[in-house]
Amino acid sequence: MIFNEIISECEFRFSRSGGKGGQHVNKVETKVELIFRIKESEGLNEEEKNLILERIKNKINAKGELILTSEKSRSQTRNKEDALLKLKKTLEISLRKAKRRKATKMPKAVREKILKSKKIRSEKKANRKKIRP
Repeated sequence: MIFNEIISECEFRFSRSGGKGGQHVNKVETKVELIFRIKESEGLNEEEKNLILERIKNKINAKGELILTSEKSRSQTRNKEDALLKLKKTLEISLRKAKRRKATKMPKAVREKILKSKKIRSEKKANRKKIRP
């Protein structure tokens, strides 16, 4: 993955931010929407595209676009940088190789403790039953 190539493939949309800020908010478009089309990307190989599409499928719309927004700052350039940082983190997380789990055996003392607590619980419940003559 070459991030500089990916940045050039991104599309940016700007709009007015909501929330507090008075007149400044009403006239300046500081909110940034970053649109990255994963399937059309040339900075990613097919394996990386499939991995990203699988791992972050809940963040990708029906068109195959990853849309990230930022409206933290009052500056459009800072919001643009923040959106790019979000994109970089999202891609890094989705491309990270999962560690294989090492199978471990449950220690004998732990197993005995579980069985002991189960026995105590069953005795407690058995004592709640009505006694039949």
